[in-house]
Amino acid sequence: MASVEMLMPKMGESIIEGTILTWLKSEGDVIEQDESVLEVATDKVDTEVPATHGGVLKKILVKEGDVVAVGAPIAIIETTGEVAETPSPAVEKEESKEELVAAAPANTDTILQQPEPISSSTGEDGRFYSPLVRSIAKEEGISAAELAKIPGTGKDGRVTKQDMLSYLKNRTSGNLQTTPASPSIAEPKVHVSVSASDEIIEMDRMRKMIAQRMVDSKRISPHVTSFVEADMTNIVLWREKNKNAYKEKYGEPITYTPFFIEAVAKAIRDFPMINISVDGDRIIKKKDINVGMAVALPSGNLIVPIIKNADQLNLVGISKKVNDLANRARSNKLNADDLAGGTYTVSNVGSFGNVMGTPIIPQPQVAIMAVGAIVKKPAVVETPTGDVIAIRHKMFLSHSYDHRVVDGSLGGMFVRRVADYLEAFDMNSTF
Repeated sequence: MASVEMLMPKMGESIIEGTILTWLKSEGDVIEQDESVLEVATDKVDTEVPATHGGVLKKILVKEGDVVAVGAPIAIIETTGEVAETPSPAVEKEESKEELVAAAPANTDTILQQPEPISSSTGEDGRFYSPLVRSIAKEEGISAAELAKIPGTGKDGRVTKQDMLSYLKNRTSGNLQTTPASPSIAEPKVHVSVSASDEIIEMDRMRKMIAQRMVDSKRISPHVTSFVEADMTNIVLWREKNKNAYKEKYGEPITYTPFFIEAVAKAIRDFPMINISVDGDRIIKKKDINVGMAVALPSGNLIVPIIKNADQLNLVGISKKVNDLANRARSNKLNADDLAGGTYTVSNVGSFGNVMGTPIIPQPQVAIMAVGAIVKKPAVVETPTGDVIAIRHKMFLSHSYDHRVVDGSLGGMFVRRVADYLEAFDMNSTF
């Protein structure tokens, strides 16, 4: 018999920790390799974690609700026979605090993590503080009251190691400007009266996350929205003519969403300064065009899977990606990588019968487009013999953008270009 540690796996780009939701197996259970043992939630997706070895689940090392760093041991599996020791993931050597403070890197994805379970640890203000943050605060003589005033950029407003280093750098240089932490979404701004006939519904974890991110986005980005009406007649007629043949050939339907994403990807190539993020005083211009599409889940929550390198796919390729991601989203089978790396987002509010909307930007992106319902309207059409009134299929595009870095000219020209690509769709296109 041999014992082997099961470690918290890395579940996607930039994922550094996860919350233990549910243990699917109990101590003493016989498990097979690759059999699901527990369910873990990250700030991007919930996923089941399979066993790394077959045998008996001898000991569970972390409890449900614990936040655990990637690479930390979570269970011990007793196997039959000898097992090659699984090497622990490499952990970067800890630099001296003086060097880290001097460097003060801006990207929180490079935060060093200790490969050990992070127990739930909250301060007097109700905020979560990891052992690493508490250790830095203790060594630097930062009181609980002072710690509560440090703005957090991590998940759910959590104070990260980078936040502490940036704070200490400003504290040392005398340029300290602290602001109170953003209030939790659970803290009401006004008193809410509850009567005996009212029903109280607790937010689930995903709804809390969405609510906090929406509040954060409105606080971070000054939103401006530009509107354009696009003539979708060519696309509507082409789809009606070809949808049956398309489904017969590929075994799945073609919706309007691939047309929107194709047009957006083309427009981003024309206006690459829409495909950016803001990092302090720096603008990060993204090379890849990764378009997110908002998907409504059966629970009523919203999730945004990403179509990577959308500009390199044709209409059929985009359609296959759209159908695959939408189906897996609704059956809760997305993984963390499916939700990572988005640079621009499209939300189809028309699927709910809405003609337009003013979407909120998913951080750290700087723009998002909502497409409304396609509606038949009388419109003036220019012909060689003069203008005529004709019935056309029209749709509103709503483009919300971050006015810190996207001015009205760029935001307006971009949404106009998307409409131009939609209107210029070639009805002789083949698939």
